[in-house]
Amino acid sequence: MSRYWSELARGLSPYVPGEQPKITGLTKLNTNENPFPPSPKAIAAVRDAAADTLRLYPDPQSTQLREVLADYHGVTPDQVFVGNGSDEVLAHAFAGLLKQPSPLLFPDVTYSFYPVYCRLLGIDHETVPLDSQMRIGIADYFDRDGPVIIANPNAPTGIALSRAEIEELADRRIDAPVVIDEAYVDFGAETAIPLVRDHPNLLVIQTLSKSRALAGLRVGYAIGDAALIEALTRVKDSFNSYPLDRLAQAGAVAAILDEAYFQETRSRIIENRASLTAALARLGFEVLPSSANFVFARHPDHTGQALAAALRERAVLVRQFSGPRTADFIRITIGSEAELARLTDALAAILAPPSV
Repeated sequence: MSRYWSELARGLSPYVPGEQPKITGLTKLNTNENPFPPSPKAIAAVRDAAADTLRLYPDPQSTQLREVLADYHGVTPDQVFVGNGSDEVLAHAFAGLLKQPSPLLFPDVTYSFYPVYCRLLGIDHETVPLDSQMRIGIADYFDRDGPVIIANPNAPTGIALSRAEIEELADRRIDAPVVIDEAYVDFGAETAIPLVRDHPNLLVIQTLSKSRALAGLRVGYAIGDAALIEALTRVKDSFNSYPLDRLAQAGAVAAILDEAYFQETRSRIIENRASLTAALARLGFEVLPSSANFVFARHPDHTGQALAAALRERAVLVRQFSGPRTADFIRITIGSEAELARLTDALAAILAPPSV
């Protein structure tokens, strides 16, 4: 800590992303990346965009991308905001919508960036406990003041709320902004985007990092009432008016338009999730019902920390979270068929009784 740091920098506890080690032969199942490559059309579009025009600034409004997203989701372009990954979109939503006089509400077990944004932006917040099955109880948010943010499916549990539950929440909290973070929605949950038309307080945020396999391109977006989008745009233009470069805009447009490839790869991930869940159950794990591209699982005879360490020794990386409610679990990204076979083989060896 330097004496030149501001008071703000001194008081921060930054988000810690999943480990990105450079280890040869590693099976990496810790950061929820897509195991399959992006659409070939997206890669081709990025290559085509890597041209002389890179000397020029990109479109600050990402007009074509917003128009493509609007058409895809059945909204108008003024209801679409795009940013440098959904984390940046979330940050702008925290600043533009969720910093209110009453504390922000979100689950006690959820995406760990939320309290980081609160500390950075000086937002008072309160956590609402999940139930004994690690599920979000929507009714717990009805009779309380303050804005709400919920990840759906939730992270790291993978458990999803129905669209009807989100609609009831938006109806009951019409006095406050409600933000639904849908980073993993394409893997089995119902998007809340159709609710935006009749709910001016509802903002839905998605990303191209997971189901579109573009984590390295950094493209996220929000859909909501035009007045909510305007708040995010005001924050963006007070921070960075050119968040998406020419390569990102071109690749994102091509990825959204390649629906056939998207459906093929997401279906494979969903199938692999079912296979992994069954394999873990045979090994004695409790696996929470996931609608995401990961599973959250625990074994009655081993701590999450011990399992993660033993897997790492076998060059298989998963993620384990500290905390009284999550410490016994490991979160496993849904990888390719070969990656998951290596994982389950490693777990079988770890769990096997010692030879006499």
